[in-house]
Amino acid sequence: MMYDLSGKFNTFYAKHVVLQQKQKSDLYKKKDINIERLKEGLQAYNEDKGTDYKLAEEPVVQGSVTMHTVTQNDTNDYDIDVAIVFEKDNIPEGTIAAKRVVEQALLKKCTGFKEPPKAHTNCVRIVYKDGYHIDFAVYRRYKQNESDDEYTYEHCGSEWRERDPRKITKWFVDQNKNEHNYKLREVVRLLKMFCKSRDTWTMPGGLIQSVLADEKCQSQYDRTDERFYYTIKGIRDRLEIYQGVFNPTDTTKSLTYTDKDKRKVNNLYIRLDTYIKKLDVLFEDGCTREDAINAWCEFFNHGYWEEQKEEHRGSSEVHKAFSEVAAAVPYRVFTETEEFIDHLFAVNLKYSLEIKCEVARNDQVIGTLDNYLLGRKGLESGLRLGFKAVTNAPEPYKIYWKTKNRGSVAIDRNEVRGQIFEGFYPDNLLHIEETLFSGDHYVECYVVKDNICVAKGRINVPIV
Repeated sequence: MMYDLSGKFNTFYAKHVVLQQKQKSDLYKKKDINIERLKEGLQAYNEDKGTDYKLAEEPVVQGSVTMHTVTQNDTNDYDIDVAIVFEKDNIPEGTIAAKRVVEQALLKKCTGFKEPPKAHTNCVRIVYKDGYHIDFAVYRRYKQNESDDEYTYEHCGSEWRERDPRKITKWFVDQNKNEHNYKLREVVRLLKMFCKSRDTWTMPGGLIQSVLADEKCQSQYDRTDERFYYTIKGIRDRLEIYQGVFNPTDTTKSLTYTDKDKRKVNNLYIRLDTYIKKLDVLFEDGCTREDAINAWCEFFNHGYWEEQKEEHRGSSEVHKAFSEVAAAVPYRVFTETEEFIDHLFAVNLKYSLEIKCEVARNDQVIGTLDNYLLGRKGLESGLRLGFKAVTNAPEPYKIYWKTKNRGSVAIDRNEVRGQIFEGFYPDNLLHIEETLFSGDHYVECYVVKDNICVAKGRINVPIV
């Protein structure tokens, strides 16, 4: 049986692997600022050139940022991928000319950067002095037939190639939710920590790591350390037999088609094989707490584990005994269930949506949410809330809802929720909730028409 160091392991994961809220906010702030710069730059470009270039939908964040697998050891090299979509007849036909439009638009509003915005083969890049860089990937969309509900998307690289900017993210979100009970994301984050644990290592990128983790994710284990160990063991054993990796949304396309890609995957195999063997001590009958800490320290090469080694060496026997008892209660790792509308649909907000809410106690309506909160810090538990969406979007459309619980109680109860679901028949504009526990919660509603989110609204639900 594997030595149980889950208390220390979960603390490592929660405090040193998962990107903290401040870092997330900084990341998204930079993304939002530069999207606004692009929009303003396109407007200025149009005024100068007499053109009419404009985005066909809200930009789509791609890659590890939108899959929420960015880790803290990425902080000096954040790569924010943003897909910007034009109508096919509203962007130059040539790929160089199309990227040039975006480059020139950004140059009009982006000043003081480490280097000016520059068009590359697959994107237009902005580089910050502190290591951040934002890649604007250019796409165009069109309908193959006028009656089609969905658009065809093409990416602007060395040529226009058919590619859906949401497809990889949707694959990951679906696999994490439906196949791995929301455990895939944590395994990918931990694998990334290992792959970036030594500066001299050249390892495969996040997508290849995600595909391999999805193939071998051992979500049946309750403990995070066991899940991770048996997953990386499965990846190691798989790579010993075969090292090809394919695009999960189109298995005819290899992700390891260059010699450089193949070397990186082989590097992953060699290093997993070497360092998994260093974890063998975890399965020995005589394995001590010190042995387990040393093993994970050697595996992750992270300061947290060095601190645990020093703490263990400096502890008195009484403190060691106390630590053993304390470690039996692991740091709370909650299930990240939140979903986002832009992962599922294109977003082009054309209409308004307001959420109204009635408060009831014992099936008796006692007022609207706004009126009820006058003079109060929040709602008490045991109330029934009736949310009603009001929109000016023309039918037909579909309605989707989302309830997000926030705060320490939601985390402790492992009930953050945040899944997006379609409204219920017969009145999909109506949604019912009950107040159960404290937190600054919220409810969102979305109108989806022709597979595009055309309106959305939010209402805050503070519970004391």
